[in-house]
Amino acid sequence: MKDLTSAERRALRARAHCLDPVVIIGNSGLTPGVIAEVERSLKAHELIKIRVGGMEHAERESVIEAICGQTGAAPVQHIGKVLMVYRELPKEETATVKR
Repeated sequence: MKDLTSAERRALRARAHCLDPVVIIGNSGLTPGVIAEVERSLKAHELIKIRVGGMEHAERESVIEAICGQTGAAPVQHIGKVLMVYRELPKEETATVKR
């Protein structure tokens, strides 16, 4: 998990402002299927929003830590029930995605 500087987080928050959540965590919590979907979404988008329902603030904090720990992503922001995480694409994948 990469530590982001405050300037990097600010830029990522601005970039994520118009994004919709691509992963939704329901009452079952953080399951292997959810982690797999987060992994797929990070490979496709780098920066994603995750909506978490039915959990208290402390539980959501532990969820974002678990997601980042298991996927190698960096936490960007946690506002209410929306989490934002970022994982940079490897250089060779970036070149093929942008073309």
